[in-house]
Amino acid sequence: MKSAYPTDDARWNAVTARDPQADGAFFYAVRTTGVFCRPTCASRLPRRDHVAFFDDPAAARAAGFRPCKRCQPEGLPRELEIVNRACAVLDAHSERLTLAQLSDAVHVSPFHLQRLFKRVVGVSPRQYQAAQRGAALRQALQSGRPVTQAAVDAGFNSPSRLYASVPRELGMAPSAFRRQGAGLRIDYATASTSLGTVLVAATAQGICRIAFGDDPASLVAALTDAFARAELVESPARLAPFVAQIGAYLDGTRRTFELPLDIAPTAFQQRVWEALTNIPYGETRSYSEIAEALGAPRAVRAVASACASNPVALAIPCHRVVQKGGALAGYRWGVRRKATLLAAEARRALDDPADVAVTEGSAA
Repeated sequence: MKSAYPTDDARWNAVTARDPQADGAFFYAVRTTGVFCRPTCASRLPRRDHVAFFDDPAAARAAGFRPCKRCQPEGLPRELEIVNRACAVLDAHSERLTLAQLSDAVHVSPFHLQRLFKRVVGVSPRQYQAAQRGAALRQALQSGRPVTQAAVDAGFNSPSRLYASVPRELGMAPSAFRRQGAGLRIDYATASTSLGTVLVAATAQGICRIAFGDDPASLVAALTDAFARAELVESPARLAPFVAQIGAYLDGTRRTFELPLDIAPTAFQQRVWEALTNIPYGETRSYSEIAEALGAPRAVRAVASACASNPVALAIPCHRVVQKGGALAGYRWGVRRKATLLAAEARRALDDPADVAVTEGSAA
């Protein structure tokens, strides 16, 4: 990802403007005082010829500078401190807080908090609260509490709000989730591919899992653990068209999918997964580039977590996300498979950039 402050001139301009966007992006040191600061430090502006720039506090310390006591450059940037306080307030309140109530609690304006929270976290405070309620609901239901009590404990103040939200939060009715899928039928099939064994599983609504492994037994065991009380039915005939699409993709005779998906992402996962589907075939993006594209450049770890939680291999191409320097990083279904996929896609895109004679479709 290209830095927003690639040159010393750009960095100096940010320092003179005390640009809040530059906070954490780089640091400057003053040779005459031996101190290094944030770009937003309120101290008197030094002369340009007395200033040196560093990418991080460690580099400044290695060059012999000490941290400024006023702006404390080794602490969290002020914007992150505000967001951390806001998250702590939201985490401590199961009931829904309005933006005005939250902004009062952290002493900033509602407008500033909304923009800042979304830029740092990647979702709005309201979406963050919804995700927290969803996680609390899952935990309460899995502990065996009655649905109504679990809803109250999770912060849903009415049955109508609970049942309007659960398809998005749980992917199934609360009672079915509480029973670990009891009463829910999930069809599945396994097949041999060039990447090893693939398992495809689907509810009546659509595909809920595409996973790769070394043998069918381990993949079926993992599916059973995830839906311990669902009715798992081996259904190769029903899933044959979907398995065939995966085989064609791996063989290079198609580059996209027509798969109805039945997954239940959080608000942030949804944004990340949509961004992944926009990465062109044969190309990669870094975690930081995805975070930047979402307008949340500091949410790199959250992007990585969303990639790691992807339940449908290939359909959501999390294999196309790599580290900033190009290293492959991890992959839920094995780094070897990730390397094989990326090499094959890059080669085919180079050999056939116009996508001639390749079946096209759109992922559902």
